[in-house]
Amino acid sequence: MSSVHQGPNPPALISFASTDALVDGLAAFIVKAQKESLDKRGRFTIALSGGSLPKLLRGLIDNPAVKWDKWQVFFVDERVVPLDDPDSNYLASQIHLFSKVPIPPENIHPIDVNLLNDLEELSDAYEKDLIREFAQKDSARFPIFDLILLGMGPDGHTASLFPAHELLAEEDRWVAYIEDSPKPPARRITFTYPVINHASRVAFVATGKEKVDTLVQVLDHPETGLPSARVRPVYPGHLYWFVDDAASANVGYPRTQLKL
Repeated sequence: MSSVHQGPNPPALISFASTDALVDGLAAFIVKAQKESLDKRGRFTIALSGGSLPKLLRGLIDNPAVKWDKWQVFFVDERVVPLDDPDSNYLASQIHLFSKVPIPPENIHPIDVNLLNDLEELSDAYEKDLIREFAQKDSARFPIFDLILLGMGPDGHTASLFPAHELLAEEDRWVAYIEDSPKPPARRITFTYPVINHASRVAFVATGKEKVDTLVQVLDHPETGLPSARVRPVYPGHLYWFVDDAASANVGYPRTQLKL
């Protein structure tokens, strides 16, 4: 008996007049995703990027609807540096979010700093962290996160997946390493597309006029193949773009109202 393969859901583009409005809308969206996940499984698995994203999660601080003890937090990518290094995505999330909320420290999953000198071991260890969280609970080929939050660089990169890099073609590993990142620091680990694209929900967050041309390429001309345009969660997953009007000013792709 044959089954019809269902293609990916189309992205939802949600544009806000101001950064503050985006912060509020994003927080409401995360809370809704959390509630749906807790109702189904009693836990909420989320993966975060670095860059400007942690600052834009401030709508979760002092938010009584957030059940921090139910969160399991991973990092979509990480710079291979100590956790107190200014380049650390973990540190950015601690400074801007987790130091201000009552999340149990054991619910946050940073890289193993004892393995900073061995990228193969470091990425394998982080993959094993994912296996411990997901393998016994979700019998799937890849982990299925409830929500993955991504940023986008002006060059169209996301996570540590850069234009024309060989990692764009990785199909087996959950976590891979990169030694030649075009953006410093050069040494990083990153989720691969199979992990990102198996999430229930993936949300990009992009603000500012410096993203305007890249957003046109990704949403209006995805065939150009920029790394951010390759994020297309497999059905029934959903892809969202949370942007401000400065970033979406020239985009022809239709906007969607945030439905909560």
